[in-house]
Amino acid sequence: MGDQVVHHRLIDGCKASYGEPRHKFSPSVNSLLDFRNIKQLYSHQAEATDYARAGRNVVVATPTASGKTLTYNLPVIEQCLRDPDSHALYLFPLKALAQDQLKTFNEMTALLPETVRPEAAVYDGDTTPYKRKKIRDNPPAVILTNPEMLHLSMLPYHERWSPFLAGLTHIVVDEVHTYRGVMGSHMAMVFRRLLRICRFYGADPSFVFSSATVGNPAELCRSLTGLDIHAITESGAASGKRNFIFFNPVVSPYSAAIQLLKAGLARGLRTIVYTQSRKMTELISMWVNEKAGEYKDRISAYRAGFLPEERREIEQKMSSGELLAVISTSALELGIDIGGLDLCILVGYPGSVMATLQRGGRVGRSQRESAVILIAQEDALDQYFMRHPEDFFSRPPENAVLNPYNPVIMQRHLVCAACELTLRDDDYLLKDDQIKSRVHQLEKEGVLLRNKRGDEIYSTRKRPHREVSLRGAGSTLHIEDTATSALIGTIDEVRAYSEAHEGAVYIHRGSTYCIKELDLGSRKVRAAKERVGYYTRARKNKSTEILEIYSQKKVFGIVMRFGRLKVTEQVTGYEKRAVKGGKLLGIVSLDMPPVVFETQGLWMEISSEIKRRSEDEFIHFMGGIHAVEHAAIGILPLLVLTDRNDLGGISTPMHEQVDGPAVFIYDGIPGGAGLTMQAFEQAEELLKRTLQIILDCECELGCPTCVHSPKCGSGNRPIDKAAAIFVLENMVNGKPPEKIEELSIMLVPFGEEVKKETNNSEPKTFGVLDIETRRSAQDVGGWNKAERMGVSIAVLYDSEQDKFFEYEENQIPEMIKHLQKLELIIGFNIERFDYKVLSGIHAFNYKSLPTLDLLIKVHERLGYRLKLDNIAQATVNAAKSADGLQALKWWKEGRLDLITEYCKQDVAVTRDVYLFGKQNGYVLFTNKDKKKVRLPVEW
Repeated sequence: MGDQVVHHRLIDGCKASYGEPRHKFSPSVNSLLDFRNIKQLYSHQAEATDYARAGRNVVVATPTASGKTLTYNLPVIEQCLRDPDSHALYLFPLKALAQDQLKTFNEMTALLPETVRPEAAVYDGDTTPYKRKKIRDNPPAVILTNPEMLHLSMLPYHERWSPFLAGLTHIVVDEVHTYRGVMGSHMAMVFRRLLRICRFYGADPSFVFSSATVGNPAELCRSLTGLDIHAITESGAASGKRNFIFFNPVVSPYSAAIQLLKAGLARGLRTIVYTQSRKMTELISMWVNEKAGEYKDRISAYRAGFLPEERREIEQKMSSGELLAVISTSALELGIDIGGLDLCILVGYPGSVMATLQRGGRVGRSQRESAVILIAQEDALDQYFMRHPEDFFSRPPENAVLNPYNPVIMQRHLVCAACELTLRDDDYLLKDDQIKSRVHQLEKEGVLLRNKRGDEIYSTRKRPHREVSLRGAGSTLHIEDTATSALIGTIDEVRAYSEAHEGAVYIHRGSTYCIKELDLGSRKVRAAKERVGYYTRARKNKSTEILEIYSQKKVFGIVMRFGRLKVTEQVTGYEKRAVKGGKLLGIVSLDMPPVVFETQGLWMEISSEIKRRSEDEFIHFMGGIHAVEHAAIGILPLLVLTDRNDLGGISTPMHEQVDGPAVFIYDGIPGGAGLTMQAFEQAEELLKRTLQIILDCECELGCPTCVHSPKCGSGNRPIDKAAAIFVLENMVNGKPPEKIEELSIMLVPFGEEVKKETNNSEPKTFGVLDIETRRSAQDVGGWNKAERMGVSIAVLYDSEQDKFFEYEENQIPEMIKHLQKLELIIGFNIERFDYKVLSGIHAFNYKSLPTLDLLIKVHERLGYRLKLDNIAQATVNAAKSADGLQALKWWKEGRLDLITEYCKQDVAVTRDVYLFGKQNGYVLFTNKDKKKVRLPVEW
């Protein structure tokens, strides 16, 4: 197979570099080190423990197997021995890591006397209710958990955890590089909420982060916490020689992986095979079961979806040497201890230099010589590195990016925070101006509510935490098996439109399901288990609107801008493609509602001159810019730590706001994740790399290596590779524009709030209208037949005359003339009820009247309706004198005088509520907790 090796590089090992901590550890801690036969700390371990022991925030970003565990265990154990009331919280992205680290912690402390030995416990979804209560009531020195448990079980019930939180001195965050993109945006708010609660209990913990080698560890951790973090990136650990082999197979990558695995097993090499998907893990494992012969019982698959006890067993067998090989998804990329390995086979480029080094770092742990084989797939990045291997080795690890102020994600966490602890103006969270601005915006929208005094802010929700998924931006839908009603998976709402629509094929644990119903109302997707020989791919129409421009610059021969976009995506149908070969079997139309979301994105404004030249050369311009969009998205993971599935794109030969052709690339999640913001900063490299990847590809018309996208909504049509090269060469080699033309969109520096113009014009005359009916809803057959109810009395207050006018049913035409003279008609439920009743008396277009319905405004703010009596009593301390049923009784008794007084009182109350709201910018109401809270209004 040697002719398929395109590059081989031997990376020399290095000797260990040691260091001494500034202050000696206590004899107890030194005895723990002696027991583990550790005579000296590596230089990075010594430096990191200095910072952690001093209560300062630190991140250690060194390669796999460099001993990062000691950097937090030693300071934590020392602190717990010094002060038995001290506590530490360890956070791991995977439950398996927590179990692994518990074992390590207990092994380290096993020699200490039982009376002083710090206890540790795992608190996660596998912990029994009895054990959870025990941990809460008598918290151990160290709790090992994951982000979901912190978000769902600890923060909402912090009062139960007060002894633990009050003594919290260290927060350990392992594998922090995984907290990027969407999850990073969530964790930025989770950490801020945690620090807020800690301060409430008088604690000021410091952070110890550990990370794989990443380009910007300090910046990443600063974005996550808002705190200053010291970064340690030089490893003092020894390492063995490592062979890196780039392998471009002539057969399929999976067949090549199987051949190489077989060769490794025959030589007794302990091997790990990484695949890009669960499906490939299962397929290679199936080969193992069928053809591995004597090695059959010494190989296992490993991925998410296995039961915890299954994963523990595999980890234990790998660590003991009972298993010779494991086939895994990224689940084993993180630092779970599975012993020393010799060979790492990567089926496809993992998407980043960082992930490649992280996975490759699992081999050669005992300083033995090892090998990492990267098997290329058809993907653009795989083939790019096969042609430019030197670029891989000269390239620094990518920067991990996140948007700590994603407005969609921030809103959900602020609602959670207000629920955990009432927000005040001097709140820890509100020291951040961007969070403070968002809180004020949520107040205006009625999502958060201020109390009557105006010094506290409450959540409108009782327990909002379960509606927030830390690994997605949208709300979560549950996928159910129609036969058993069992839950088979979850999916984000945004992804559900394109992956869980009716007719879509969904794969779970090797089984195929056909989606029968996407029920957004009940948040459920119903799927039936069926064996089919095809997969589905959604077809979409997309459009984008530019809302704000954050930054703009000249890039070679074009203008590129970065800003806030509104993206509209509509799934119009789906393709059925054969599993073998991917042949198109048919297209099915769908009638789906559009998905509209705001995000961040960059766009390339291609000059009309480039378009004209293309047309003069008879080049397919639209096919060219569409291909540029695909190639740019495919190459972006070279610049930003992301996956192409996290990005979206739109290319158009004529965009109305740009007034010309444009290619848009945007973050594929509501609110944005900071991906295109970083890409915009590297705009020149993005264009050069995009051109290079297309030029280097040996295909004739375009393929997945260069300009085809596996997730294109239009099935990669139209696509023109030659046109893409022509357009890009004109962009890169073109003359820079003389000036940047201004668009009719406001240029707003990133992070600053747009000052919106408000209409302060007030009506000179207004009227307040209320009517009482002759018949009840029951009498006429329901509220939907209000036009049959008749009018007993109508009362209209005229602000110009400061007078109440009364109209009986036969005087309604006269009242309408009066209404037409007023600049504004005000009522409470006037549009849905009063006007409908009046329409049965006199045929007039009541909707033509300038109307302000206070109930509609309240509903728009809160999402639910309130009674006038609630608002009136809280706002102007005035109650209704009666109710509608009493008024109907009076009508039957002929007491029109009493009905009129009651109706007049309603009108006066509505008027006073309106005037209070207009003057103060809010009204009051009593919420479900019996607290009087402010509801901001603009009327």
